[in-house]
Amino acid sequence: MFKKEKKTKAARISTIVGEGTEIHGDVMFSGGLHIDGIIRGNVTADSQTLSVLTVSEKGMIEGEVKVPNIVLNGRVSGDVYASERIELAPRAVVTGNVYYNLLEMSMGASVNGNLVHNVETQQTVVAIEAEDPEESPERIKLD
Repeated sequence: MFKKEKKTKAARISTIVGEGTEIHGDVMFSGGLHIDGIIRGNVTADSQTLSVLTVSEKGMIEGEVKVPNIVLNGRVSGDVYASERIELAPRAVVTGNVYYNLLEMSMGASVNGNLVHNVETQQTVVAIEAEDPEESPERIKLD
């Protein structure tokens, strides 16, 4: 009757960019990345894992962010792509567009750009339903 929710195991933080540290260049990671410093470049996580990016209130990214999961309490200047989940904490500031699947936004967080819901699966359902039912009698159920 009720569906069981999938429990996602949080990635263990394996890398920390500490306060006072500034990185110039793109960063690619898998697992958990915690940022208290500054990254001037794109931040990308391995899309095959449940990687988590955490940006503290002291942290800042100047560049594009593409990760499955992000917890943001700092600043990002650039577009943010969260394929699974994004949490915008009270001190989060995004100057750019946010592309998300699941969004949690606390009071005080701000986005200076567009919030764009990832509609890939919805587009697939619409395309299937638009087909002539006589030509395609089978229905595909997406979970």
